[in-house]
Amino acid sequence: MKIVSHRGYWKLPEERNTLAAFERSFSLGFGIETDIRDHDGRIVISHECTNSDCPSLDSVLKLHKQIAPALPLALNIKADGLQSDLLNLLNSYQVENYFVFDMSIPDTLGYRNYGITYYVRQSEYEPSPTLYEQASGIWLDCFLGDWIEEKHINQHLEADKLVCLVSPELHKRDHHQFWERLSRMACAASDRLMLCTDHPEKARKQFYGKD
Repeated sequence: MKIVSHRGYWKLPEERNTLAAFERSFSLGFGIETDIRDHDGRIVISHECTNSDCPSLDSVLKLHKQIAPALPLALNIKADGLQSDLLNLLNSYQVENYFVFDMSIPDTLGYRNYGITYYVRQSEYEPSPTLYEQASGIWLDCFLGDWIEEKHINQHLEADKLVCLVSPELHKRDHHQFWERLSRMACAASDRLMLCTDHPEKARKQFYGKD
C-alpha cells in the first residue's frame, strides 16, 4: 500500500497546500493529494479561494520531477474546464503516476475524452459511482463512519481498479480503529492500494513497521 499526504505533508495547518509541505512529502517518500483550480490564466494550488500567493501547479510538478518523479499525485479538481492546460503540464513534466478526481460528471467526460487518468468516488452518498467502467480507479471515502470492509476494497481490485482510501481524520474522525482494521486485511499489502492521510509518517510506522 502506498501512502499519500493530504494537501502535502504539513506540520502546521497553515502549511497545507504549500510548496514546503509538498517538498517534505516528496523528500520522505510520500505521494501527495492536492487541490487545483484556475486563476489568472494558470492552474494553481488552492482548496477554496485563490489569490496571487497560491503556488502554481507548474512549481509543484517541477519539485516532483526534481525529487521523486515516481511518487503518485492525486489531483482534486476544483474548477471545470482544466483538461487541456492540465494535460499540457503533465506532458511537459512527463508525469505518469497521477490521477484526477472529484469532478462533476460533465467535466469527468472531458477528462475521459482527453485520455487523462481519472478516479471516481464511492461513499455512503455515491454507492454506485458513475463512469466506473471507464475509470482507472476509485476514491473510496467514508464521510460519516467507517463502512469500508475488505470485501469492498477487493471488489475494486478484482475489477482491475486502483484504489485510494480516505483516512477518517480527513473528515475529523479518529483514524486508529480504521487503521488497525486495515492493517489486518490481506489487501493492505497490495501495491494497487493507496491511503490518503494527514499523518503519513504514522501510517508508514503502522503499516510498514518503520519510522
